[in-house]
Amino acid sequence: MQDKTIAFVGDSLGRQMFQSMMCMLTGGDDHSHVEDVGKRYGLVVARHAKRPEGWAYRFRRTNTTILYYWSATLCDLEPLRRSDQATGYAMHLDHPPAFLQKNLHRFHVIILNTGHHWNRGKMKANRWQMYVSGAPSHDRDIAVIWKAKNFTIHNVVRWLDDQLPRHPHLKVFYRSLSPRHFFNGEWNTGGTCDNKYPLSKGNSVFRNRSDDAEAERAVRGTGIKLLDITAISRLRDEGHISRYSIRGRGGVQDCLHWCLPGVPDTWNEILAAQL
Repeated sequence: MQDKTIAFVGDSLGRQMFQSMMCMLTGGDDHSHVEDVGKRYGLVVARHAKRPEGWAYRFRRTNTTILYYWSATLCDLEPLRRSDQATGYAMHLDHPPAFLQKNLHRFHVIILNTGHHWNRGKMKANRWQMYVSGAPSHDRDIAVIWKAKNFTIHNVVRWLDDQLPRHPHLKVFYRSLSPRHFFNGEWNTGGTCDNKYPLSKGNSVFRNRSDDAEAERAVRGTGIKLLDITAISRLRDEGHISRYSIRGRGGVQDCLHWCLPGVPDTWNEILAAQL
């Protein structure tokens, strides 16, 4: 990967894969040969923001850059009124993130993911409004959240597939859904993932198809590869942060994100094998 750039674009599970890769390559320690190059990609803390929209680090010895960009839905988000901090956002379901469009020529490997932000609670909390063809969507099909998600995934995959001939150096992976393991309720209704024993429900996957059927359908017939981690990750219900988060609250368990070191390290081993 000398002189190349690897870009993770997606939600907080994509961020964990990025963090996993950085820890695997540095041993979890700070190194003088690792340079923060976030400014080169506009990844700085914007006014009124708590954190940047991502991070980028360059390994000086090999001139390899690894970055992460937060795009929970893989579609372009545009403030409806730029002068108003409390404004809503247009979710352009048929447009890839502007960051991806702007920087595509700089990337050699892209790993995309989305999934868990596609629910009514997140839509309302983030003040997202669905747009298609530059206008509010009135399509009843797309009004169904899971159909809007599938519409977006197919659009961003098709767009990237169309770009591949112009960027012959580029490899693109769509990472399948990271499974949740809430038992006896959801995250806010007493759901738990307290099992402490790896592979207690089995240690093998016997299917020829992906457990994320929509991701498999989206990449079929394209030059985009499926990074299929869903079924193997289902075997690791004990691998989540559970109730051991530093900022954990009583009665609330994180059965979505993973402990690190942990399962995302295996995703990166699969990615490395594919590359």
